[in-house]
Amino acid sequence: MKLLLVNPNISESVTALIRSEAERAALAQTTLTVLTAPYGVAYIETPAEAAVGACAALELLAQHHEGHDAAVIAAFGDPGVGAAKELLPIPVIGLTEAALAAAFLMGGRFAIVGISERIGAWYVQAVEQYGMGARLTGYRGLSQGFSSIGSVREEAAQALLDLCRTCVEKDGADSIILGGAPLAGLARDIANRVPVPLIDGVGSAVRMAESLARAQFVARTAGSLSPPPAKAHQGLHPALATLMGRT
Repeated sequence: MKLLLVNPNISESVTALIRSEAERAALAQTTLTVLTAPYGVAYIETPAEAAVGACAALELLAQHHEGHDAAVIAAFGDPGVGAAKELLPIPVIGLTEAALAAAFLMGGRFAIVGISERIGAWYVQAVEQYGMGARLTGYRGLSQGFSSIGSVREEAAQALLDLCRTCVEKDGADSIILGGAPLAGLARDIANRVPVPLIDGVGSAVRMAESLARAQFVARTAGSLSPPPAKAHQGLHPALATLMGRT
């Protein structure tokens, strides 16, 4: 089985974290291709930045999806995931939807811990759009800065652990999603110091992508998520133009 993982941020250090956690989560027989967006921002924190990341992710998926059994867009908030499900003939999974599915199966209510306070409003909006708002106890994010997005999980390790404990003690969370690719792998590192299950978006997405691929996903030919109709286009990357124009 071959999985394609796309980091819609431009940070290679984050891509390395994604690759590391994906390798630990994947089945032994799964082969991974992990790519980084060629343009955009260091880390997506707002809907505007997500729109740019979505376009970069779609271009990479269009260029590289052939020969893969499923794909993952490896950023919380799932930039471009809905569009990719429409365009590609293989399953596409987002970190948010995968983590939410895991939290649902864990039972009870869940919290989200992330890398900044600013990003929280967008994360909560994403949860509500997936219909899981009633089960969210809340979002808690770092108030401190960090020198590098690729090292935030090390720089702010104690603060992130404290946030997780607060989600349990004050918010009543039954599980906690560690939101965002920069926190990939942190759940494994601190699991024995938090009294409820911790959910990693990258690991969840890889396992669910493998499950859909093994279920022999059949591409849609009808319905609201079927490929868009062929029409005139201009200025698109050639690979994306092929998918959009159906040529």
